[in-house]
Amino acid sequence: MRKLISLVFDRDSIFEIQPSFGKSVITCFARLGGHVVGVVANNPMVLGGAMDIKAARKQTHFIDLCDTFHIPLVYLVDVPGFMVGTAAEAAATLREGMRTVYAGLQVSVPVVTVVIRKCYGMAGMGTNDKNGLDLKLAWPSAEWGSLPVEGGVAAAYKREIEAAPDPKQKQAEIEEELQRFASPLLTAEAFAVEDVIDPRDTRRYLCTFIHAAQGKIKTSLGPKYKTGVRP
Repeated sequence: MRKLISLVFDRDSIFEIQPSFGKSVITCFARLGGHVVGVVANNPMVLGGAMDIKAARKQTHFIDLCDTFHIPLVYLVDVPGFMVGTAAEAAATLREGMRTVYAGLQVSVPVVTVVIRKCYGMAGMGTNDKNGLDLKLAWPSAEWGSLPVEGGVAAAYKREIEAAPDPKQKQAEIEEELQRFASPLLTAEAFAVEDVIDPRDTRRYLCTFIHAAQGKIKTSLGPKYKTGVRP
């Protein structure tokens, strides 16, 4: 993911924040065509990109920082969801993760999302701008949903799999059938993402968006009014 960031954003403009904390998410300032942006990118090289409690706190703080200083946000998404397990439960990872989702819903700066690979669960939902343009772009390698097919099938079709003469074969058949519907092109046809782009065009798309967003940024300066109590 760091290599991707270096290829997409202006050369020598990247300034990473908290690189040694919450390593499954990368937060940095950078420039696109000379304009400052905040980048939130999942790092699949750590915990498979899953969001643990440290990554959630890091992302929440960075989102608030960018929104306070009117810096547009770019999400580069490759997240399988929140971290699971007894340690994650004891650390209240879900609550801290939902604070991140809530913070993302409160921002008023322009936001653009590029789904690189995985985008699952509430952690994936937290990378979308539900109150603004909600501009979502996807690479052909993108995949999303409530749960990854591999884990979701075992839970959703448990009885059917257990009742089959060969449970493993039955599970594999169901996974293969559902994978046919996982194409980002089908989602684009339903207008759930705005475009499926050639990865080589990522910088061009982002530069166009950030350039067009400058007018909104200039007309929305000043203190930010926020309501509600975060989880």
